[in-house]
Amino acid sequence: MTISQPVEAKRKRALSARAQATRQRVFDAAEKVFAERGFDGATIREIATEAGEPVGTIHHHGGGKELLFQRTVARRAETLSAKRLEALEQVLSTGAPSLEDVLGAFIRPFFELSAESPRWRDYARLVAYVSVDARWVDVVKECFDTVVELFISAISDLLPGRSRQQIVEGFVYSVSAMLALLTSQERIMSLSVKRQVERTQVDHLIRFCAAGFRVEGSMA
Repeated sequence: MTISQPVEAKRKRALSARAQATRQRVFDAAEKVFAERGFDGATIREIATEAGEPVGTIHHHGGGKELLFQRTVARRAETLSAKRLEALEQVLSTGAPSLEDVLGAFIRPFFELSAESPRWRDYARLVAYVSVDARWVDVVKECFDTVVELFISAISDLLPGRSRQQIVEGFVYSVSAMLALLTSQERIMSLSVKRQVERTQVDHLIRFCAAGFRVEGSMA
């Protein structure tokens, strides 16, 4: 019996949807395991167990361990970069953005995404990990530096007396503070009198980072 074209096409779409769902499980699992154990501590078998899939499926969708790690870092970078660019364009369109506006355009999107899905917290831990390991410098450059350069340029326009070295150092300090807030809520709670609304914490973080840029300039 011949299968009609519409039925066959529908079956292919269904298979594609199942494959896409499997791929998402694989990368969600990889993200979680790599975030918790780092590249060296994680194993493909652990990722397979987390995903509920055979080891062969992990290799099929992610490649070997190193390639899977790189793809896992890259997976969310485009979404994050797009939201940051949209926010930057919005604040620059006012014609008179403040330093806090520009820093907020970089920092707030990560918190907004993490509010939508807790998996972005795993991604934040992963970004923090690759940011301090020289082995992944090329991955960081490919995933983030195009957008980072736009923000460095915008900050430089607002602080014309600063050298590029000062701007870059201040920016890296700010990124580190952002990742610390994204990944260290339990530690903050253990030292705090009461729990703060994260939106308030983000506002504080942005003011803190902006003040750091300004103090650096006053001490130059």
